[in-house]
Amino acid sequence: MRGVLRTVVAGVTLALLPVAGATTAPPLTLAQQAKKADVVVRATLGTAVTVTEGGVAYQVYPLTVAETLAGDAGRLPQYQGRPALYFMQGVADLPTLTASQEVIALLYDRRLDSPIVGFNQGLYPVSAGKVSGAKDSAGKDITDLAALRDAIRAAREAK
Repeated sequence: MRGVLRTVVAGVTLALLPVAGATTAPPLTLAQQAKKADVVVRATLGTAVTVTEGGVAYQVYPLTVAETLAGDAGRLPQYQGRPALYFMQGVADLPTLTASQEVIALLYDRRLDSPIVGFNQGLYPVSAGKVSGAKDSAGKDITDLAALRDAIRAAREAK
């Protein structure tokens, strides 16, 4: 009987432990991302720096905001007086970002593991005026920057 009790207690204990692994989020459409975003900007990433606040280490990318498509970029976390992306260090599956990279970013305006809506789904690189990774409601690629702006604004108006 004791052996059975130990097995049951061990099983319950293991079931209650947090599951290790990567953070995942359900796939969101562009429209869902746009509706969830507090702020949407077209910006260029600055050089990453490590910042520790309240005992938590973040990888911080200062932003040079070229355009605010929705919300108030001033509500984003700030680094040296500029809006910035704060990514908690040690979190798996964060996006690979580089200094001078231009992006359309759909963002939460508070600090989380990742500030990007849908745990990194709402980040669209821009190169030579073309966007990559965005799809319309029919699943067709959106590569035109103006078309992406229009799709984001239309989704937010339908909110």
